[in-house]
Amino acid sequence: MSESTQKRATVYFESYLHRALRLKAAETDSSVSELVNDAVKEALAEDANDLAAFEDREKEADLKFEDVVKDLKRRGKI
Repeated sequence: MSESTQKRATVYFESYLHRALRLKAAETDSSVSELVNDAVKEALAEDANDLAAFEDREKEADLKFEDVVKDLKRRGKI
């Protein structure tokens, strides 16, 4: 990533997390910034996948809770 696209932010970590990040950075020959950037990208990608799933499920028919319970009882599941 070029410096012109990078932005600085101050992030406060619990001391044990900061120590773990520094150790992992040293072990993986990465920087703490790289590890944090990767983790944030992964979290945002998960959010995007969740939003897409919600959008897909939005098209599904609504089920009433009472109807689901009645059906489970009718089928001997409860």
